[in-house]
Amino acid sequence: MIKLVVFDLDGTLVNAYPAVSASVNHTLKVLGFPARSDVEIKRSVGEGDRQLMKKFVGEKLADKAIVIYRPHHAKALELKGNVRFLPGVLGALKFLKNKGYKLAIASNRPTRFTHIILKVLGIDPLFDVVLCADRAKKPKPYPDMLLTIAKRLKIDRADVLYVGDMTIDVKCAHAAGIRMAAVCTGSCSKKELKSLKPWAFMGTMVSLKPLITKEIK
Repeated sequence: MIKLVVFDLDGTLVNAYPAVSASVNHTLKVLGFPARSDVEIKRSVGEGDRQLMKKFVGEKLADKAIVIYRPHHAKALELKGNVRFLPGVLGALKFLKNKGYKLAIASNRPTRFTHIILKVLGIDPLFDVVLCADRAKKPKPYPDMLLTIAKRLKIDRADVLYVGDMTIDVKCAHAAGIRMAAVCTGSCSKKELKSLKPWAFMGTMVSLKPLITKEIK
């Protein structure tokens, strides 16, 4: 029986891509690089902000870029319209919380930015654990975050469901030996996600409630 549901953040629960794009292009402008499209930036997220900037400015300038990116991004996340729920998310979270499930976040975002997003949307209190790459031994696709969360909440891996939107999330769940529901609301296509054979597939988070309800029956 599922007792704990762990979620990725970007592309799974929230659309914060406008804030990411704004901060990436601000950084590129400061460093003298041409702007990149929203689509290109969206396809590049998922491995943490330093890796994101590295893809656009290279390894030598990555550290310099992140010093510019992070202060701008903290402000960008708080601007109206830059962060919003994806379809079905708030209803699914409230349903799970009311039914007594443990809820957690496992994100490659830095902890600071993750909490800004949760606070902006008013959902910080819903989560029992929030664990990000900067406080884990290794980031996704390594299994460390999922295993640490399960251990911290004293829940067996067989009773955990991980929900994410990227191939990196599917790989993480497989490595951890945890069931994974892929949702097609982020930067990876349906074909990319299904090719890795997740335990379940959802078009949007609207499908999570019936998926969970079916499983516990």
